Amino acid sequence: MYITSAQDSTSPIHTPHGETICELIGRAVVQPTDTHSVAHVLIPPGSSTLLHSHPSTDESYYILKRKARMVLDDEEALLSPGQIVLIAPGQRHKIFTVGSDPLEMLVVCVPAWEPTNTIWLEGSDAVSK
Repeated sequence: MYITSAQDSTSPIHTPHGETICELIGRAVVQPTDTHSVAHVLIPPGSSTLLHSHPSTDESYYILKRKARMVLDDEEALLSPGQIVLIAPGQRHKIFTVGSDPLEMLVVCVPAWEPTNTIWLEGSDAVSK
């Protein structure tokens, strides 16, 4: 039986723009799987993810703590704890913290997330279109 938590993570990812990502289930954990991934993500106040998309992955953001502003293609919404948003393959998306505390969420990807399935649309790794 594989049981883990964000506190057990030995190699969290710290992005240049402030996110802390702890993969709980997925390709790069003790008991790997390709079918899906689950990550615990913290985004500090005043920060956001970079605008990006995933060509062949369904992704969902489940808000655990604090509020968030979600941009999905040309739509925008305020998300609260207990809400989840579905992001279809190819949809451009970005999530922002709202308020003075870190945003805490779970990110689920099907199939499991891998770096080569992310297209960065802003930042130093952005692809020109």
